[in-house]
Amino acid sequence: MTEDSFWRRCSSCKNPIGFGTQHWVCNVSTCNRPRTGLVFCTVSCWDSHLAVVRHRESWALERRAPSAAEWEREQRAASAPPPVANASAGASPSERSPRRVLPAPEPRKPDPIEDDVLVVISKIKNYVRARSGFNTSDRVAAPLSEALRVLCDKAIHKARAEGRKTVLDRDFD
Repeated sequence: MTEDSFWRRCSSCKNPIGFGTQHWVCNVSTCNRPRTGLVFCTVSCWDSHLAVVRHRESWALERRAPSAAEWEREQRAASAPPPVANASAGASPSERSPRRVLPAPEPRKPDPIEDDVLVVISKIKNYVRARSGFNTSDRVAAPLSEALRVLCDKAIHKARAEGRKTVLDRDFD
């Protein structure tokens, strides 16, 4: 078979998977990312990848490969250059497009997670005892958890203001 006569090769045995034929994928998201994109010609090939990746809980999902025309359209769409905004590589900072600022969140609804304890009380008790020899009441969990929620909310707000969706260590003041 030539490269143009099949869709992809099996990630395990490297046998070709033809256009429009049945194949299997792993249900775990890390195996299905665009850069990873594992596909298997048989369930036994999928099963052989479990020895390497050691998923805790997974199963094979049956899929159908695209037709040759669909695959060609996908490849053209993927290779087309993205639309160019005013942020070219040689643009000065004033010519670049502004950073994306995420909208403020909607008012929060009461959430049962607000009552969850966010600290490990045994670790707090051990720390206090080691530092001072004092005992620690079980009732410190609620105020400590609330203080952590306030810190986390401030860090979330700071990350959102900087256009990120990841809270970093520098977001905690």
